[in-house]
Amino acid sequence: MPKRPTIIDVAEYAGVSKSTVSRVISGGSVRETTRRRVMTAIEALGYEHNAIASSMRTNRTNIIMLAIPDITNPFWPDVARGVQDVMDDAGYAVVFANSDWRGSREKMFLRMAQRNRFDGILINPIQVTATELDETHLPTVLIGSRTDYPGFDSVGSHSYDGTQQALKHLFSLGHRRIGLIQGKRVNRPGASRMKSYLDFLDEHSLPRDDTLIVEYPFDQRGGYQGAIDLLTLPVPPTAILAANDILAMGALQAAHDMGFAVPGDVSIVGQDDIFAAKITVPPLTTVAKPKYEIGTQAATVLLARINGETDRQWQQHLFPCRLKIRGSTAPPRE
Repeated sequence: MPKRPTIIDVAEYAGVSKSTVSRVISGGSVRETTRRRVMTAIEALGYEHNAIASSMRTNRTNIIMLAIPDITNPFWPDVARGVQDVMDDAGYAVVFANSDWRGSREKMFLRMAQRNRFDGILINPIQVTATELDETHLPTVLIGSRTDYPGFDSVGSHSYDGTQQALKHLFSLGHRRIGLIQGKRVNRPGASRMKSYLDFLDEHSLPRDDTLIVEYPFDQRGGYQGAIDLLTLPVPPTAILAANDILAMGALQAAHDMGFAVPGDVSIVGQDDIFAAKITVPPLTTVAKPKYEIGTQAATVLLARINGETDRQWQQHLFPCRLKIRGSTAPPRE
């Protein structure tokens, strides 16, 4: 069985020192001509870098975890692509972890990241606490507008403002009875959307009606049942705002099945602007969020934490949202 080439073999082939080969492999600073000689030697010998041995020397694995609640939600692939593009350029691998909204899986992923000495964690937390995240002793950045986790950087979108944009649009069309389908989380409701909704009612002197607020899991079935609850009220709403596009698409289906015309009988608005929002019937009015940019920014912040390039003060990065008006909204019937 042929002997596997070592870093010493590469150094001898390239005519450089072993430390120079190490700097090239780790992305360190060397002359370009030297780098080319080393890379030529690596290719010629078929040398494969021993990442395990390197991690023992440097205390780095060049691996991070991206933990999300639902990989079937089309919001997340764009975020993940942004994360991976940044991490690829920095020489990191990304391990994807899908919790399926289960706190037990989420905690298992944290233990796995700690046990395998990952360099950092990106997470949209569902049930794990700030204490549990802190106990991993790994640099951690939260995805989402999570002020309920003090001490951690977070990157998300301005959901409060996005909700305001959607409600102002519906109000301008003449809607005064607007239902809200909240997304149900394990550890907390969507606080920013709810606050925005209630603030809007107060600002426009609209009565608060608890029957117009329903809460279901963040999936199409939840949106379907939420719309049924709202549209079977003695006085149903003339418009429905859903916490995300998946819920809104479930509401569209429920309205259709119940014989409600959209937007003739009821207007429906989503949030996120996933690809499917453009091809629903009718196309869905929604609040667009910069999903890819959220991923790239979260990865950039995490790299800064890993490399010690930022102070200990935690920061929140919120991207603006933008309303996209399509065919699912119109003035209410007279």
